[in-house]
Amino acid sequence: MEKADLIIVGGGIFGCAIAYYYSRDNPGKKVVLLERNGLNSGATSRAAALMTVVRPKRSYIPLSLETYKVISLLEKDLNESLGMQCVGMLHVAASEQTVNALVELEGIGSEFDREVSTLSSGEANHLVPWLKTDDLLKIALMSGEGFCDPYLLGTFFARCAQQQRAILKQGIEVKALLIDKNRVVGINTSEGKMSAPVVVDAAGVWAPILANQAGFGLPMAPVRSQYWITQKAEYFPPNSPMVLLPDAQAYTRPDSGALIIGIRESKSMVTSPADLPKDLAAYAFSPDEGRDDLAENGAKLARFFPKLYDTRIRHFMAGFSGYTPDGQLVLGEVPGVQGLLVASGCCGAGISVAGGVGLGIASLAAGSVNPFDFSEFRLDRFGSIDAFDYEWLARCAAARSQKVSG
Repeated sequence: MEKADLIIVGGGIFGCAIAYYYSRDNPGKKVVLLERNGLNSGATSRAAALMTVVRPKRSYIPLSLETYKVISLLEKDLNESLGMQCVGMLHVAASEQTVNALVELEGIGSEFDREVSTLSSGEANHLVPWLKTDDLLKIALMSGEGFCDPYLLGTFFARCAQQQRAILKQGIEVKALLIDKNRVVGINTSEGKMSAPVVVDAAGVWAPILANQAGFGLPMAPVRSQYWITQKAEYFPPNSPMVLLPDAQAYTRPDSGALIIGIRESKSMVTSPADLPKDLAAYAFSPDEGRDDLAENGAKLARFFPKLYDTRIRHFMAGFSGYTPDGQLVLGEVPGVQGLLVASGCCGAGISVAGGVGLGIASLAAGSVNPFDFSEFRLDRFGSIDAFDYEWLARCAAARSQKVSG
């Protein structure tokens, strides 16, 4: 039986980041990552990848700052550029409620020494020509925030982990956890058993299935995220900021002369983890490519983007993210099962927080001090739940429908 010090189940950006940090900080220890499909081929590769740092949830900010920090180290190790686009995030408010929220967000940015600038309507329109600024009540630019190619970032974590002698195996399916007297001792795979004193469940939206084998209901659900990519146009400057439009429950980011548009529809699509196929490559996320959902938000979005109805949509992208009712991550040890850790529940922020998640979980796996406070991400914060129950799934879906932040 093959032996390891740490087994990671799932080769998305969380799993690859954990493998990177563990192998970096624990030389001589054996870490094995198993992915039944291709590395970073699921939710990671479908993400819009807004690397938002300043958020209403302070607990996310240190994790995102670690991601920005580690990118330069990954680039140095590989002698390659990730191509990060640090264009900034433009926050706009057109109602008293969103003005108050933006004032609070500016305070959070200052608290973390992030550069925050208040812009006039003219200054904002110069940066973002498509944005109608006439009736905006407040505009703020969070400089230094950006976006990246999410698949490439996940690949950078994986390649650097391999340089540090982490073992990353693709095409191997994990069948079951091996547990002895409430302690994980290994896993059973499509190629046989493996032993390890610590196992990390980083299986993305399938994570509740593995946790259920340990008798624990993992508090998250697979909820669809979707966005659209427009045609190229002169009013979409390649280096313009990303834009957060809470009054329209929408966001945008530049895409090589085109625009990515993401919205939060009133009824988000959710499914049970047990009903998901093993590979989502051919999954029908939306038969009409989200046209009804985009139309539902059309009037709210056109208020800020008058040329919306004159702009052709070129591509549609969708995928599942793990959502929780409180919009918080799911990180830490499974209660009552020693040696079983979980890294999941990204709530649409997985690319941004990947560095902090990777470092924190790798530290816990090694028995070291976690440099981050994971108390808000505890797995048992909702009490006992059935991760496959319809009412629970609906609660998780509502969290995305009500989301206004980036």
